Amino acid sequence: MQKRILVLMLAAGFALAGCGGGGSGSSPSLGSIGSPSGTAGGSGTSPGTSGGGGTASSGSGSGSSGSSGSGGSGSGSPAAETVLYAFGTNGSGDGSEPSGTLVMDPSGNLYGTTALGGSNNTGTVFEWTPAGVEHVLYAFGPSGGTDGYAPNGALTIDATGHLFGTTQQGGAGNALTPPTGSGAVFRISPAGVESLLHSFVFGSTPTDGSQPFSGVIQNTAGDLFGTTSTGGANGTGAVYEITAAGSESLLHSFGPTGSGDGANPYGGLIMDASGDLFGETSGGGANGTGAVFEIQAGGSESVLYSFGATGGGDGSDPVGSLSMDAAGNLYGATQYGGANGTGTIFELTTAGRERILHSFGAAGSGDGNQPNGNLLINAAGDIFGTTSGGGSSRLVASGGGEVFEITPTGSYSVLYEFGQNGGSDGTNPGGGLIEDSSGNLYGTTVSGGDHGAGTIFRITP
Repeated sequence: MQKRILVLMLAAGFALAGCGGGGSGSSPSLGSIGSPSGTAGGSGTSPGTSGGGGTASSGSGSGSSGSSGSGGSGSGSPAAETVLYAFGTNGSGDGSEPSGTLVMDPSGNLYGTTALGGSNNTGTVFEWTPAGVEHVLYAFGPSGGTDGYAPNGALTIDATGHLFGTTQQGGAGNALTPPTGSGAVFRISPAGVESLLHSFVFGSTPTDGSQPFSGVIQNTAGDLFGTTSTGGANGTGAVYEITAAGSESLLHSFGPTGSGDGANPYGGLIMDASGDLFGETSGGGANGTGAVFEIQAGGSESVLYSFGATGGGDGSDPVGSLSMDAAGNLYGATQYGGANGTGTIFELTTAGRERILHSFGAAGSGDGNQPNGNLLINAAGDIFGTTSGGGSSRLVASGGGEVFEITPTGSYSVLYEFGQNGGSDGTNPGGGLIEDSSGNLYGTTVSGGDHGAGTIFRITP
């Protein structure tokens, strides 16, 4: 299945790494994310490669469900990119191929995961400080052990500085499919001590989920919620909860093929003020090309939208997580579909009406393609995201990927194109973006950088 292959490729390292020497750049330390009153940190320097400016492109959206989309036109204002860290600097012990969205603490430290690298080449949890120092907080164990391995999703951080995340494989659960284990949910203490909160058990009774590709979210009571791409009662994935006391249960098992329910969620969840959960699946739905779903606080699941309702102009195969604006409207990305088959950005209103905000361009158009990370919506209503391929760079056949912006009026522009400077600026971003109080954007690339193992980057609009 194409939709699953892309995610596996990003996590397993099939994206071609860029090469080339990098320069050095000065980067101020980060402020805190969240409220506009957050203050910027002090000054600091970090080695990195300063990338060239991106190019603006024009976009056009096609409407769906009876609504006309608006792509708008690019503004032509390139953004500056700075490489904050190139993975592989510390040799074999460093992480490699980060693909999840970063998380920032109030001091401006960044945290994330790498799918490979570390002392056992099975992935890491890393920290990057505003002084430009990166270190591995935790290196996952050998693939045959009971530790989890191959983390791919975003981390969640609590008020005490503990980090929570998932691994696609490993854990203490028995495995009916190689290599070993069906994935795990873990916690990392500020001192770097790891605890397994749950090991998924494929084929267990009662039925458990299997192979989580996304991270977890946490409510105010300390309960964790997430999705698994497979497992559940029908083998098509599940939504699970782990209570603060450590008990795991499935809130929903997705339906069998042809049931109209979603199937195989690769993205994570978001929660509204009422405790309802929202997510998307890469398959299933009424047309077999994915769906947006809601799970109410009481446990009832419903499909809010099935992709493919308008034929080829609609999106298909979403693999990321949703975002929600202040009015409760949902926003997301699809890998495929749209006017050119290269993916879309969509909006789903509270009334269940979907419209395409942007259809990515055809191959060779200079536009990005195949977005697979979550979208960032800032306080002004601007939408920011990344594409794993496309752009004008031909360092790799499918392009190096882009950072884009969609304004509240529907104007679409490319802020930055990866694959410049011989690829030392990073190539193929695999996750979403976060924003600091000054409006700077932060993310990771799966490949590229001075050592070909991916980067942490900052975009200054």
